[in-house]
Amino acid sequence: MDEIDGQLKKFQKELSAGTVSLVLLAVLGQSRQPLYGYQIAKRLEEAGEGVLAGKQSALYPVLRNLEGAGLLASEVEPSVSGPPRRYYRITKLGREVLREWVAAWSATRDSVDKLLQGEW
Repeated sequence: MDEIDGQLKKFQKELSAGTVSLVLLAVLGQSRQPLYGYQIAKRLEEAGEGVLAGKQSALYPVLRNLEGAGLLASEVEPSVSGPPRRYYRITKLGREVLREWVAAWSATRDSVDKLLQGEW
């Protein structure tokens, strides 16, 4: 059973690595206001029923990469309960890219589902 668990964890990690940018853009695209890292992580945890939850610290490099690509913008604001927080929001380009990524995800998901269900 340990080998099966190990293979499952490896597969889940690979899936997560391939979808984290998509879900981060989706969370920020659906938010009416900018969010900071902890808020984003909580939304992923709640929406994904634990499947999308991961280490919060792992989100920050992806957020920075998305910002570097112009898909997100951020601002640092002071916090009354700790260090300053960096708030992220999706840009116009980010919304356009998100639409394309969602279409690509849907096509991929549909193709994989057909194969898994033997409908090819």
